[in-house]
Amino acid sequence: MVAGRPGPDLAALRIDEKARTSSSRRRLFVPLAALAVLLVLTAAAVFVVRRPVRVEVAVAHASGTPGAPSALLNASGYVTPRRRATVAAKVTGRVEQIDAEEGMTVAAGQVLARLDDSDALRRLASVEAARAVAAASLKDLEVRLANAEREQVRALELERAGFASAQAADAARTDVLSLKARLALAGDQVRAADADVAIARQDLDNTVVRAPFDGVVVSKDAQRGEMVSPMSAGGGFTRTGIATVVDMSSLEIEVDVNEAYIARVKPGQRVSAALDAYPDWSIPASVRTVIPSADRQKATVKVRIAFDALDPKILPDMGVKVAFLGEAPAAGAPARPRVAVPAAAVRERDGARLVFVVRDGRVERRAVTTAGTKGEETEIEAGLSEGETVVVRPPDGLKDGDRVRGTGTN
Repeated sequence: MVAGRPGPDLAALRIDEKARTSSSRRRLFVPLAALAVLLVLTAAAVFVVRRPVRVEVAVAHASGTPGAPSALLNASGYVTPRRRATVAAKVTGRVEQIDAEEGMTVAAGQVLARLDDSDALRRLASVEAARAVAAASLKDLEVRLANAEREQVRALELERAGFASAQAADAARTDVLSLKARLALAGDQVRAADADVAIARQDLDNTVVRAPFDGVVVSKDAQRGEMVSPMSAGGGFTRTGIATVVDMSSLEIEVDVNEAYIARVKPGQRVSAALDAYPDWSIPASVRTVIPSADRQKATVKVRIAFDALDPKILPDMGVKVAFLGEAPAAGAPARPRVAVPAAAVRERDGARLVFVVRDGRVERRAVTTAGTKGEETEIEAGLSEGETVVVRPPDGLKDGDRVRGTGTN
């Protein structure tokens, strides 16, 4: 140290104890905070994983009769009549009277409507008058021919006696031949007039619209005062139909069956049908025919099914679901009871059908054997017992052992 000069201030190099403590605390706080966030996220994840999945559940219940035939195939279709006709007039005209009403039962030939027949009546009167003229002309020629034949006889007798020339006899013969030709022509004219009269009467009859067969009127398509025509009027206001008649005795079911399963269907096969309007009403039926043609657009084959017995509740165009039944089990064969669950509870995975059974808050994946679907329920032959609870519409990620909580036990 030089005398008289101040030395370095070593106090400036001293570390502030407060600053050192604050910095250490900041360095320690960052990893602790990150660790706390990680612990919170882990706890939340564990809570989410362990939280029960909310699912809709249903209870399996007994269904069907043991020993009854099982359903091989299910399909949907409509009730259709084999005989349905939109009745129209054969001529164009204005509707003067209409007797058809919806729901009315009609017999074959019954009058449904009448058109304006004033023109047809005038045409009939005209041709009948022309026919009368032709008939009168024919009568006149017949009288004249009879007289000419008598004159011919006298002329021939006078010629043989020498009192008349051969020329007079030839003239008499010519008159007879001429009148016969005119008489034949007049007969043809009368027959032509008869044909005209028949046509005019047919035109008059065409103004009357009749039912083509026994049935029920399901649609009234024209009103009094409207024009009707057997041909479309090209977008105008002319009607083409008077009423629609359905033969209720010809009602049947028409369904489209996927061509991949058509081998399971054959004529005479037993069918169980259920109308959408009456889903709990099982209607016995049988396959009437399989139409020998496929629809290339839909890849289906049309099948017609006949009801065993008709009922007034069965109406045309009603929706219907059908189950094509297999052969009934042989006599003495052990009958296996069946249970039914909602069709949405059955899933197909890896080529096998399965359901998820709920036990003690957890699900168990179980393979089942189905016997067919009726309406919105599927029958189970094996793999499930009555009273067990199944998951309806199970989520795709659901697996064995997952915890679930049912929301719709029924």
